[in-house]
Amino acid sequence: MKKICIATTLWSSISNWIKPFLTEYHSKQIDVTIVCNMDKVYELQLKREYPFIHTKSIPFPRGINFWGSLKSTIELCKFFKKERFDLVQYSTPNASFYSSLAAKVCKVPVRLYCQWGMIYITQKGFKKKIFRWMEKIICNNSTMIQPDSIGNLEFCRKEGFYNENNSCVIWNGSAKGLDLTVYDIAKKQKYSTQIKKQYGIDSQTLVIGFVGRLGREKGCNELFSAFKSIKHDYADVKLLFVGPIEKEDTINPELLEYFKSCDDIIKTGRVSNVEKYMSVMDVFVLPSYREGFGMSVVEASAMGVPVVATKYPGPSGGMLDGVTGIAVEVKDIDGLEQAIRCLIFDKEK
Repeated sequence: MKKICIATTLWSSISNWIKPFLTEYHSKQIDVTIVCNMDKVYELQLKREYPFIHTKSIPFPRGINFWGSLKSTIELCKFFKKERFDLVQYSTPNASFYSSLAAKVCKVPVRLYCQWGMIYITQKGFKKKIFRWMEKIICNNSTMIQPDSIGNLEFCRKEGFYNENNSCVIWNGSAKGLDLTVYDIAKKQKYSTQIKKQYGIDSQTLVIGFVGRLGREKGCNELFSAFKSIKHDYADVKLLFVGPIEKEDTINPELLEYFKSCDDIIKTGRVSNVEKYMSVMDVFVLPSYREGFGMSVVEASAMGVPVVATKYPGPSGGMLDGVTGIAVEVKDIDGLEQAIRCLIFDKEK
């Protein structure tokens, strides 16, 4: 059997992007080991669900942590030398940095970097230089780089991170594609009725939707500013915020207070059935500063929901500007508000 190792920083990335393919790997006689920063509860759960895989928990530190990074890289080197993998695949910034270094040192034949977004894009000053340098090191250590959008592929080739010989996008992009038996537009009315009843949303209320975690980089400051202005002029509108409440310290304090106190902002927390929540939305908004692909854009389109997304290659890569949605500039509150108004007040559009 061929032996592969898949590494990410956090176990949530395994659940979101890797789990759908584990059974497929097994059916093709591929021996898979999962490496990430996971607790014992998740590790046991994963092995119960997929008894044929192997797991290895390594505490990958996030952010800039010299000694923690060195320790993780050394531990990976020992592990890779022992297991002698045919391929090591890595994604997410920190896990990719450690794994690419260790795999290169251990001469793993295939070192695959799944480039699902670049953190340096949103950094400033010294931090931006550090994270850009890390991105360059990861790409130099990899035998193949697969960004998940054509826009990011073209951007990184221009930046000199890699060339046409060692990079490609799988088909039209994304990290895992979309299962249309799940995102089934034939069930849209059924799902919409169910969610509206659950949250007490009137059938005539307009719903602006967002899917993702709370945070500055997701464009939440701009989203809340735009919604507040729209709400001032149009009473019967709600914001459906689907995702975990994290990184509160990155949000403007006044806007954070508005987000928490406004009864017309529905906070669902993390959900496993995003397709049902998409079905309620009249307009889906992704004002993110950076995304590898912007999977939620495609998910919204699959459920027949028009999109407003930023022009950064990832978010806008899954839509056709002027056809399935409207593209706006990053951090442009006025442009974002105008695009949302353009859709919610023009039913034909």
